[in-house]
Amino acid sequence: MMDWTSPTPPLQILTSDAFERVGVEVAILREDLLHPEISGNKFRKLKYNLLEAQRLGYTKLLTFGGAYSNHIAALAMAGKIHHFKTLGIIRGEEIKDKIAQNPTLFSASQNGMQFEFITREAYRNKDTPAFLEQLAIDYPDYYVVPEGGTNELAIRGCEEILTPDLHNFDYISIAIGTGGSCAGVLKSTQPHQTVLGFPVVKGIDFSEIIRNFTPKQNYKLVTDYHFGGYGKVSDELIVFINQFKKEHQIPLDPLYTGKMVYGTMHLIEQGYFKQGAKILMIHTGGLQGITGINQVLKQKNKICIE
Repeated sequence: MMDWTSPTPPLQILTSDAFERVGVEVAILREDLLHPEISGNKFRKLKYNLLEAQRLGYTKLLTFGGAYSNHIAALAMAGKIHHFKTLGIIRGEEIKDKIAQNPTLFSASQNGMQFEFITREAYRNKDTPAFLEQLAIDYPDYYVVPEGGTNELAIRGCEEILTPDLHNFDYISIAIGTGGSCAGVLKSTQPHQTVLGFPVVKGIDFSEIIRNFTPKQNYKLVTDYHFGGYGKVSDELIVFINQFKKEHQIPLDPLYTGKMVYGTMHLIEQGYFKQGAKILMIHTGGLQGITGINQVLKQKNKICIE
């Protein structure tokens, strides 16, 4: 069984001529090092959900995700460790016969997860009453964890990311996929702190989602760094990720943290932060997805993540 005791991830101070020139201090919280396969915000989001499932006597877990979902990979491993059967409702019927070619799904299957592949249209309707009612009929003995793991219990786990010893930072940068991690961190902030949320998807009002979990308003959504939307990357982003790893020995995933770090660094260069500001970037993991993304990039003869 896994020890869910709140861990203390390393805080890595970053140095750069750009930081000195602007007069800011920058650090990154290495949540990606919490667990080899259940890292970052997935560890936080699953903690209280799995504890609740155990308390209620469930032995099966059901959740949702795409072909390269960090959440799918993490839930499969957590289920294996804690002896849950796991089922993933996967977006896209076209990948049903390609599990062995997909690093994320293959790893999840090796950890015992079963899959049900549904059309993208059906997946878009997964939160509707009709879909949920049918789900309860088809899988009555499963504990359901939402896509990305975001619910009240997940928020409770994400509140533990920002500990009191991190209250000296003025700004906290975090990537947003479903809004849960941002909301949890926001709940733990002090009034003088500002959370900068970097959505990696477009067309979603995350402020409305965040309001569902906390009334705090000391945050700002920075919507200019999604690189075209969820799952979209560019040569510029990949070059940045590779250079950042070379300079700081920190790997970044291209779907979440890579975009947030790129955006934060760009804001620093633009003089967005006042002199003397202390900036904390939260590394939410997701490194398992690099292998799959590199497969796609190679097929397109694009530059890959090193």
